[in-house]
Amino acid sequence: MTGSVVVGFDGSPESLAAAEWAAREAQRRGLPLRILQAWPLPKRDVVGSDESYRHVRSQLAAREAALRALVPGVEVSSATESAAPAEALEAAAGSAAVLVLGSRGLSTVRGFLVGSVSQEVLRRAACPVVLVRAGEEEPDGPVTVGLDLAHPADPVLAFAFEAAALRSAPLRVVHVWSPPAGSEHMSYGAIGGLEGEVSGDERADLSEALESWRARHPEVAVTADLVRGRPAVELVDAAATARLLVVGRRSHHRPLRHHHLGPVAHAAIHHVHCPVAVVPYG
Repeated sequence: MTGSVVVGFDGSPESLAAAEWAAREAQRRGLPLRILQAWPLPKRDVVGSDESYRHVRSQLAAREAALRALVPGVEVSSATESAAPAEALEAAAGSAAVLVLGSRGLSTVRGFLVGSVSQEVLRRAACPVVLVRAGEEEPDGPVTVGLDLAHPADPVLAFAFEAAALRSAPLRVVHVWSPPAGSEHMSYGAIGGLEGEVSGDERADLSEALESWRARHPEVAVTADLVRGRPAVELVDAAATARLLVVGRRSHHRPLRHHHLGPVAHAAIHHVHCPVAVVPYG
């Protein structure tokens, strides 16, 4: 993988957590780390603006120095962009290997709080975007990836297998399936036979989809799980013990304002505790 690991930084606790995660990821991948802070400069002189800008630069320099000490040997740089945060991060994603963003803590009502900037970047970035939780450490569980057999995505599997290999971690592949529409009107015996037939076909398709990836990464221990239910719900449950969850985002050839995450990625970024990687494909 070429490019750099880029992390959005604004001095908040969530961006501090994201910066540390990004530094370790850059170390794993042998890539440079770039710390990016967007600071839209005022269009006219504002009292105190120079002092504020110096404070931003000082804070950024201190974070750069701290990360250099955290990951010796990694090339670390920082930059302040005179642009709106979403615009600056989206532009950086064009040449980045991975873009890392922070997420605020857990709300008892809606789950993790994902700001409007993060949601906009997640919808539109050209590279994989990893959302890191403030106050959450990466656990020792498997890397988990959600796979939709109706839309198999090589970039999603490539990212997941590489992430597992880099961490010397097992990989859990989860495909969620549902019985065919209309089967609820069939007899119990017929439903059981139909579901067995469908799940058998799904399992064969899942094995075939993973065959070449297993061959490319023989060092990765892979578990393939077929789960019946609703994808958004089941994948959130499957991620409860994961160290990293990988999901895909369909790249649509349409105006950027119409880009969306999809229900699975949307559920993941709001309700999964571990870091979540959203990988564009298509």
